[in-house]
Amino acid sequence: MRRPIPERLREVRERATAAALRADRDPGEVVLLGVGKRQPAERIVEAVRAGLDHVAENFAQEARDKIPQVEAMLGETRPPRWHFIGRLQRNKARYVARLFDCVESVDRIELVQELDHRAALAERQLDVLIQVSLRGEDQKGGAGPDSLARLLEECRSYPRIRVTGLMTVPPASPDPEHARPVFAALRELAGELREKPGGEALRELSMGMSSDFEVAIEEGATIVRVGTAIFGPRDAA
Repeated sequence: MRRPIPERLREVRERATAAALRADRDPGEVVLLGVGKRQPAERIVEAVRAGLDHVAENFAQEARDKIPQVEAMLGETRPPRWHFIGRLQRNKARYVARLFDCVESVDRIELVQELDHRAALAERQLDVLIQVSLRGEDQKGGAGPDSLARLLEECRSYPRIRVTGLMTVPPASPDPEHARPVFAALRELAGELREKPGGEALRELSMGMSSDFEVAIEEGATIVRVGTAIFGPRDAA
């Protein structure tokens, strides 16, 4: 039997709070981002009504159908802030710029150009996070650390884009401690980049998922991306 989402959400919040306190941090500094990939709209609505105010999607075409459905079902309930966290091709940017408030998977200037163009057409402003590949896992996307300073500087030319932080996806491991060096490296990298042109507003660190979000919080995460721990097992693709 599937556990109720409000119960799951409460448990995740308690774990996040405990992790923040262990690191002598204010728990209010950490955004809990519920990952709705392959979850039906009804579960997203249940979580939002239970207090989840940030929701992420990985696939532009899934989101194109699901986000309007969720917002219609919510009625007068305030919709969540929508984050896009999946790999993004330029031909899907038209959906993403219109539907999402934040894009966390930007890793090249061509994508910034397209998002800026599409956001202008939609008369919107987009927050973006630069996805960083710290272990060279090309299949997950991400810009290399050596290219970030130039990318941040180039982003300043696009008025509809606000770069607010960095995101990373560590190598999969059953031991959450294996991700700790990656999370620490992203935190240190952000500190260095804040001294560079275009890096002044890097306040967000999106890192950590259901299996390792507590370690991420201990290492400075301001956004943790939690899916199955909140929503339960995903539906089949």
